Amino acid sequence: MTIYNFAAGPATLPDSVIKQIQDELPSINGSGMSIMEISHRSALFDNIINTAEQDVRDLMHVPENYHVLFFQGGGTGQFAAIPMNLATNHKRIALLDSGHWASRAGDEATNLGYQVDVLASTKDQHYQELPHYDEPISSNQYDYLHITTNNTIEGTAYHKIPQHGDVTLVGDLSSNFMAEEYNVKDFGLIFGGVQKNLGPAGVTLVIVRDDLVKPVKHIPSILNYNLFVKKNSMFNTPPVFNIYATGLVLKWLKDQGGIAEIEKRNKQKASLLYDFLDDSKLFANHIKESDRSLTNIPFTTGDEDLDKQAIQATAEAGLMNLKGHRSVGGLRASLYNAMPLEGVQALVDCLHNFEKQH
Repeated sequence: MTIYNFAAGPATLPDSVIKQIQDELPSINGSGMSIMEISHRSALFDNIINTAEQDVRDLMHVPENYHVLFFQGGGTGQFAAIPMNLATNHKRIALLDSGHWASRAGDEATNLGYQVDVLASTKDQHYQELPHYDEPISSNQYDYLHITTNNTIEGTAYHKIPQHGDVTLVGDLSSNFMAEEYNVKDFGLIFGGVQKNLGPAGVTLVIVRDDLVKPVKHIPSILNYNLFVKKNSMFNTPPVFNIYATGLVLKWLKDQGGIAEIEKRNKQKASLLYDFLDDSKLFANHIKESDRSLTNIPFTTGDEDLDKQAIQATAEAGLMNLKGHRSVGGLRASLYNAMPLEGVQALVDCLHNFEKQH
């Protein structure tokens, strides 16, 4: 039986990348040493991290006046790092509350003493559509506007970036990093953990415009952008293996034709599942159609016991980790870059059979 992993993260990786890791694990580049034991100060690792950075730049067309940094601590770590590094003028942040992780970012900044103004929220609509704010947002008032481009739990996504006036835009791309195209120049800063589309858990990518990087006092060194720029992301020992594995996925993405081609495939996969859900008499997706995510698709029968039976039936068919987030319930299929179309077709076939039986 073929196993397809629909987990929201850590998520499925390309089979070819896992095979390459397996082959190279005892000796990286013929060195006689495993990637898990080489020094982060070695020429071997210099090549790995520098190549990974260049591949990020190539894939996302990152302008020269942006830095590409590799952090630890996940997106949650950046919820603290971003206000400490960027909110140095007004100490005031604007936020579009589109779901759990946007709210968590606001809570972390508030906890650190920054003022967070929620300009719009769809919490009362159970986050089944995206919030929008049409009034001017000024850099004379706010240090930046924080948005979550894709909401992993709720299944919504900004396919078009909201208007943000002249204020710096910060984007949490954790769950659709390189899954669809965005223009880096629209943002002052982009961040996200790699464990959904780009690699194993343990690496957080930050792409930040150089004018936003400055010396800042009284923040932890491990979250200090200025220090990480100076040290080429090696202020401390980086997660060597995880950056290596992420680098392999970036090469795989290039081989697939880059982000434009991957987005095309992701739309095809998402359409296959959404078309089934829209026609189904049993399963339903309740997200506003224009706001639907390409990568995270929640759905439900409307009956908790029946949802549990569907999760069990899919697992028995080798379709794993389809249980929805506890705050939403139901089922959720995460169709990240490495999920093949065949996996989505197998899911649709299984759900169709389940519907016929119920």
